[in-house]
Amino acid sequence: MKNLVEELKWRGLYHDSMPGTEEQLLKEATTAYIGFDPTADSLHIGSMVQIILLVHLKNFGHQPIALVGGATGMIGDPSGKSDERNLLNEETLAKNVAGIKSVLSRFLDFGTEGKNAPFMVNNYDWMKEFSFIDFAREVGKRITVNYMMAKDSVKKRFSGEGEGMSFTEFTYQLIQGYDFYHLYKNYNCLLQMGGSDQWGNITTGTELVRRMGGENAKAYALTTPLITKADGSKFGKSEGGNIWLDADKTSVYKFYQFWVNTTDVDAEKYIKIFTFLDKDTIETLIEEHRQAPHLRILQKKLAEEITVFVHSREELEKAIQASNILFGNATSEDLKQLDGATFLEVFDGVPQAEVAKGDVENGIDIVSLLNEKTGFLKSNGEARRALSENSISVNREKVTEESQVSSKDLINGQFILLQRGKKNYFVVRAV
Repeated sequence: MKNLVEELKWRGLYHDSMPGTEEQLLKEATTAYIGFDPTADSLHIGSMVQIILLVHLKNFGHQPIALVGGATGMIGDPSGKSDERNLLNEETLAKNVAGIKSVLSRFLDFGTEGKNAPFMVNNYDWMKEFSFIDFAREVGKRITVNYMMAKDSVKKRFSGEGEGMSFTEFTYQLIQGYDFYHLYKNYNCLLQMGGSDQWGNITTGTELVRRMGGENAKAYALTTPLITKADGSKFGKSEGGNIWLDADKTSVYKFYQFWVNTTDVDAEKYIKIFTFLDKDTIETLIEEHRQAPHLRILQKKLAEEITVFVHSREELEKAIQASNILFGNATSEDLKQLDGATFLEVFDGVPQAEVAKGDVENGIDIVSLLNEKTGFLKSNGEARRALSENSISVNREKVTEESQVSSKDLINGQFILLQRGKKNYFVVRAV
């Protein structure tokens, strides 16, 4: 077997592992799992590290299991939290589980067969019939309260962060631990992986496997570091909130822009973590970038690779086209190919005004549109001066004082883009 741990280390994807983990992965094809809690009906880029870890596992000849926590999601993981999460109802959880399954299936082909074919499970399927008494007898008696109290996720809550911890949350590590045992028993799953904040929960699982699985039972743990930006701030958020992996929550254009706009320091780190480019290729890109950082070679390659991975090559091309509209030499035809949502995102923050659609259909003279209809320019005189200076464009095409704007100029049947000079934009919406 190729050395997966060595690969994860140079990529910055390795934080810690239990003794024997690397040796197990070198010895034979190993089944391993990562859990995803259904706190929303999709996943954002904060989950990308774990998704990529499962793909690396598959690429190295091992078998990945993606576990969606329909049962654990009813409780809420206390790891890294100072207060208890609000409990979700079953209807919301079912919707979230379905959404997460849909996302994960884009990266791992759950329909394939073979020795290391990936598959997905939902821990609600085996927990729903488990009575409280049976769980207390079969699982609860295997782990001492002292052992559970020693976990960082528990200690921090008992030491004054937040309002303490409910019994519900206290049982979370036992339920997650039982997941590991169930997968061990039914699928010979020997390894659980996750973020470094999951170490306590994962090792509870390895302990349950050891205590419930018989004298030869063995289980392993491997964690990834928590990703931060160079300035120490949390990775995965923009000013507008989470960057989601579904285009209906975060447009492909905005997703692409997030990666293009990373700092040089972060881009050097992220291209190892979030792409599957080999070491030589990455080192060459880093060197080229350092020679000419203004070209942003690293950021563009990072954005290209991860946008194709999450969305598609076709969607990447559209995102690049949308980016060029704002920063390149786009034409009126390029503008008209944008969908309405992407158009508004490209020109987010640009001043806007509304005009009656009937007026546009009848035709509006350009001076009137620039001043009294929109207020883009302060007076008819200023509008005429700007037109005589040849500094006014409609949908990126220069216009004169004799020009009229009509329905043929509408982008997506509703927008007109006015521009004075190179950077002074104004959006007209026909309603």
